[in-house]
Amino acid sequence: MSARPLDAFADAMLAAGIGLPKSGIQADGVLHRFRGADDKPGRLNAWYVLHLDGWPAGAFGCWREGFTSTWRADKPKASVADLKRMRQAQCRARQAAEQERQRMQTEAASHARLLWEAASPADPGHAYLIAKQVQPHGLRQSGGLLLVPLTDLDGLLWNVQTIAPDGAKRFQRHGRVTGLAARIGAFPPDDGLLICEGWATAATLHQESGLPVLAAMNCGNLKPVALAARNAWPDTAITICGDDDRFTDGNPGRTKANAAAVAIGAKVTFPAFRPDEPGTDFNDLALARQGVAA
Repeated sequence: MSARPLDAFADAMLAAGIGLPKSGIQADGVLHRFRGADDKPGRLNAWYVLHLDGWPAGAFGCWREGFTSTWRADKPKASVADLKRMRQAQCRARQAAEQERQRMQTEAASHARLLWEAASPADPGHAYLIAKQVQPHGLRQSGGLLLVPLTDLDGLLWNVQTIAPDGAKRFQRHGRVTGLAARIGAFPPDDGLLICEGWATAATLHQESGLPVLAAMNCGNLKPVALAARNAWPDTAITICGDDDRFTDGNPGRTKANAAAVAIGAKVTFPAFRPDEPGTDFNDLALARQGVAA
């Protein structure tokens, strides 16, 4: 077999933006994990599967981005049998990647639950809480790290986000995030529900409105959380409280918040900053206005 299919597969991976493994691509039909182009050191979120037998085909993706793509070599005169083998190989690759993703998420969830159970109630004097001018709202603390619990809407803990005194945040390695949220307030919601991005923003919104809040943790997770919330509480009035990423090209905070609102027929609102005010979210606005962000 010529090296051309291998090169074409590598080109497809590069074009998708996930990068290439430093050790090179192994065309053995086995799932391989590697550090992707945007992964932090030690993270192995990118993956690929490739075989060169018969009609060369494979798949690749990134668990962090939830991205999967299939690839096949050009073969204009492929037979029906070739097509069938290629599709079966791609299906096996996707199944292997999904099984590995689920295994890693289950392992991360077990670690998160152990960490949560061993932690103590968060200190209201923690530097991050003081800086954000919010109460702990059920957070726990392990050493100097705040623990933010990420649960599904049935309340099952799948992940925790740690927050250091300087505000540095990390999720559990390979832990699930999509569709999960941090809850603040009473659930199930009765008089309305707010959905936002970050935990500090959720704390501010709850303190000022009294309404329960779901913190989706990032703008890309707003829509999955909104869809889950609408399914769980179909009659509840929901408002998406988006970030105004006015200093970022494309304003992803507004774009994703609007998309989430449209997807479930919810209201959407954004913090209204004056031109001379810094910040992007409702917590930033509360700090700029000395606690009045409504």
